[in-house]
Amino acid sequence: MAMQITKKLAQKNSDAFHAAPVTIGFLGDSVTFGAFEFGVDDPASGYVGCLAQSLRYLYPGADLHIVNAGISGDHSRNGAKRVEADVIAHKPDLTVVCYGLNDCGEIAYYAERYVRALEEIFNRLRACGSEVIFMTPNMMNTYVSEDVIPEGLISFAQSTMKRQNEGVFDIHIERARELCREMNVPVCDCYAICVGVGTQNIKFT
Repeated sequence: MAMQITKKLAQKNSDAFHAAPVTIGFLGDSVTFGAFEFGVDDPASGYVGCLAQSLRYLYPGADLHIVNAGISGDHSRNGAKRVEADVIAHKPDLTVVCYGLNDCGEIAYYAERYVRALEEIFNRLRACGSEVIFMTPNMMNTYVSEDVIPEGLISFAQSTMKRQNEGVFDIHIERARELCREMNVPVCDCYAICVGVGTQNIKFT
């Protein structure tokens, strides 16, 4: 599916006086907000900040507005509740949605609740005229190192390790991919890349 966002950026870049400004929204959890480790936040160095920097380099004459609606600890059901005020109100041309880490329950049942919330988000964004990309999150941890994880979070790290190693998170992500295929939503599949290279770093959201 051809997307219009680069065309709009190119038009604004070449005709700053007449072409419309371009707005890109980002809806998600701490991955979107720009949190790297527990207690370490750096939105400018997160993927939203890096993408914005790259687009401004490629289209220096474009009036580009970035709306980072990432909130640490957020999940897709809450995202569906706040998408209107936090993203749609800004009239985005494109919205990148990234949820999953805080949606993953300990049993596969939670995957259905997760995809229904994603479906609502996608539908509401499209209804306002925004293009949509779904970005899968990074994987959870596959082991627990008590040397680097704060003592109060050991049990949490053990829980996320269990969900990753037993395939529960895989089920959530695959259901999200299936939804995107059904709705023709492009997927930026970071999860597939993480699993492919064997990433083992824990991500607290």
